[in-house]
Amino acid sequence: MNVLFVSSEVFPFAKTGGLADVAGALPDALAKNGHTSSIILPFYKCVKDAGFSPELFKKLKGFNLYFLKHNGVSVYFVENDKYYNRDELYGTPQGDYPDNALRFGFFAKAVVASIPHIGDLDILHCNDWQSALIPLYIRLFHKKDAALNKLKIIFTIHNMAYQGLFGREFMARLSLPGKLFTPNGLEFWGRLNFMKAGIIYSDAITTVSKGYASEILTEEFGCGLDGLLRTREKDLHGIVNGVDYSVWNPATDKFIAKQYSGKNLEGKEECKKDVLKEFGIKYDKDQPLIGMITRLAEQKGIDIVADAMKEMLALGADFVLLGFGDEKYNSIFRSLAKEHKGHVGAKIDFDNALAHKIEAGSDMFLMPSRYEPCGLNQLYSFKYATVPVVRAVGGLDDTVENFDPITKKGTGFKFKDANRESLLAAVKNAVTIFKDKTLWNALQQNCLSQDYSWSSSAKKYEEFYNL
Repeated sequence: MNVLFVSSEVFPFAKTGGLADVAGALPDALAKNGHTSSIILPFYKCVKDAGFSPELFKKLKGFNLYFLKHNGVSVYFVENDKYYNRDELYGTPQGDYPDNALRFGFFAKAVVASIPHIGDLDILHCNDWQSALIPLYIRLFHKKDAALNKLKIIFTIHNMAYQGLFGREFMARLSLPGKLFTPNGLEFWGRLNFMKAGIIYSDAITTVSKGYASEILTEEFGCGLDGLLRTREKDLHGIVNGVDYSVWNPATDKFIAKQYSGKNLEGKEECKKDVLKEFGIKYDKDQPLIGMITRLAEQKGIDIVADAMKEMLALGADFVLLGFGDEKYNSIFRSLAKEHKGHVGAKIDFDNALAHKIEAGSDMFLMPSRYEPCGLNQLYSFKYATVPVVRAVGGLDDTVENFDPITKKGTGFKFKDANRESLLAAVKNAVTIFKDKTLWNALQQNCLSQDYSWSSSAKKYEEFYNL
């Protein structure tokens, strides 16, 4: 098959979250399985700043299309400096860019205009609201274009909470007919909703775990679109994300203090010493280290962690965090690091090298999300023998099995309720098991036995593309 993957961010070119990891790894896995695989994304300032130098491929109306080959995958970049030559992808800590509707509406039109120059495609795979207008534009304005209409259009929802909501006034500026601004169309409580376009006009819809595919059909997790999704339930499928083990593997990781493997975990303790030193925390082999790498937002349960911090430290654990997000939480964790200096470390930033150090050096990895479509860090953690402590939602519930000290089965610790008490009970359980080295080693070996390579997930996507 010939597949074009459309994403607003792709690792290693531009990243704010897990979407970029998926957008970088899945096309690569498809290419390794013998398919023709391409990616298209905006030509952001960060791509240029990172030293990538794609070549001009085609000059088209209103934009230039650039190209480079990366790991066997053709990568195309839509250049429009007015929209994409900015320091951030979507906005600043003060808020989203006010013209995001125009930025990603333009991106959608540019993708459609680029398709004839990219090749004879079979699958057009769009991701999240930033590319959700693409199927609509094809159905609306290219009805007589045989090549575009033979495409099977897949739309993947990575996070229901981010739907691309904008004022009605953008309808005309995006060439969208006013008749579509209805509850059965693109209107959502008086606003234009990009994600609705992807759900309505795509041939099929996926999301990033089976659990999340079920959850978004409910009022609690559907974010107002559960009714619409239920009308397309037969076309909705959950496929769990994979992990790129060429990037996330302690045996080959170039960022960590000492490489290690499941056969010999001695290097993990050196990695712990290294990350503790990075945050100014004294090493104690009997003191477990809890790590977090996350967007600082309420969705991630970060407020619960802040509320539970004193009690968590009282259980005998140290804590390190890497993340960036809402200014309110940026400030809270800077303050917690000062208040508990020597036991709490926080870097309010994105730092890829430090992310690898935290995965390798932590004993436990905390993910107390209010909802989590898939989650990737718990999958990375398995590979690094770092035990996940997670809330039992979405992909976290799908992939982490509660550890049973009697049977010695399980891969982590789960808790049900999004509150301090429930989180602390799970952390306490983890700390108790940590002190029993025989049990802890058995738990680590269980984690290491998990295989979430993209080759398996890519095969499931292949099957799905062929439905």
